Amino acid sequence: MKDLSELFEPVVEAMGYEFVGVEFTGGSGHGTLSIYIDREQGVDVDDCASISHQVSAILDVEDPIQQAFDLQVSSPGINRPLFKLSDYDRFVGEIIKIKLDVALNGRKNFKGILNGVVQSKLVQVDVDGENFQLPFLDIGKANLVGQF
Repeated sequence: MKDLSELFEPVVEAMGYEFVGVEFTGGSGHGTLSIYIDREQGVDVDDCASISHQVSAILDVEDPIQQAFDLQVSSPGINRPLFKLSDYDRFVGEIIKIKLDVALNGRKNFKGILNGVVQSKLVQVDVDGENFQLPFLDIGKANLVGQF
């Protein structure tokens, strides 16, 4: 599968939106392609429909996914997923949840206060007063934890 971010990011940003990220989930036979967009004034259904229309055209031409799937375009929401290394500097001080693909000291799940990026490759998180430096390349999934 091609890097889907490279296909969609230029188009989404040319339309005046922030390209937050993309993920493909699903097993054999059918999956879901989720594209997250944002902008300062927020995102509504019409925004998602416009992006969906453009992305569908790209998918028809490039055909990067070789199985059936549903396309979803949405705002990142209150539990915003983090995809880029720059996201970890942007949201310093926020509560974050991280799941590693590779265990660090026997642990894969971390929830704490995001302290940013060190050495251009380690995400620093304070979990109950203990500081962890998590390799960015080992992060399988990360998102902000919405506060009410």
